[in-house]
Amino acid sequence: MNHEASIAMLIDADNSPASKIEEILGELAKYGVINIRRAYGNWKSPHLRGWEAVLHDYAIQPIQQFAYTKGKDVTDAAMIIDAMDLLYTQHLDGFCLVSSDSDFTPLVMRIRANGLKVFGFGEKKTPEPFVNACSKFLYLENLGAPEPAPPEAKVAETPPVAERAKEPNASATPTTATKQAAGKPAPVKMSTNELKGNTRLVSMLRNSIEAAADDDGWAHLGAVGNPISKQASFDSRNFGYAKLKDLFQATGLFDLRVQEEGLYVRDKRHAAQAQTG
Repeated sequence: MNHEASIAMLIDADNSPASKIEEILGELAKYGVINIRRAYGNWKSPHLRGWEAVLHDYAIQPIQQFAYTKGKDVTDAAMIIDAMDLLYTQHLDGFCLVSSDSDFTPLVMRIRANGLKVFGFGEKKTPEPFVNACSKFLYLENLGAPEPAPPEAKVAETPPVAERAKEPNASATPTTATKQAAGKPAPVKMSTNELKGNTRLVSMLRNSIEAAADDDGWAHLGAVGNPISKQASFDSRNFGYAKLKDLFQATGLFDLRVQEEGLYVRDKRHAAQAQTG
């Protein structure tokens, strides 16, 4: 495209934490400009005070939705109606839906049927149909989490706050590192056995390599990502790995090697078949 992609961001404030808005906007900025920013909910509810504090800072328009019937969530319907209006009245290249509710799955499929991308953000409780329907989906728990500290700077080397408080001249104020660790826990990496047991993931990785591999089974890592993105919503960070190469290596099912052109990856089964053949 010769222009910057225009994205509409619709937030289900009732089902999304306000603390992650900066990370969400930072991620979306990689794909285009967020020209429309709306957050839906009953703004009279104390539950949304966290969102009220960030609306003006990030130029997000609050859309009021009253709970006409107790126990019924009307936010979803309002978001779906607005999304369809925007789809046909605005020149958009993509949508961002911030929610952990599977009710938006049909909406995502409808938007994508019109050729637009849909970026989803939600907590790990988000049902798989919604996750898989999006062009790209990221779990908020793994978004923007810091890399582990180097050995010499690990927080664990500092005595716990409770123990330091017992010392005569100790300050009971937690260190900055302690606060950061408490506020933003590092993403939980899936183990090798867990990754191997995820048959959908393994199949997706193997198929993506096969689509870009040469006669010897090696595929450039940069070319592997394209087939993956065309199959379903995928991001290595959802499995606890910041980079795709780290995810491939963690599975134990693939060989990696560095060449002048970059990093290459191969299914270990290909090497085994070549030896037996």
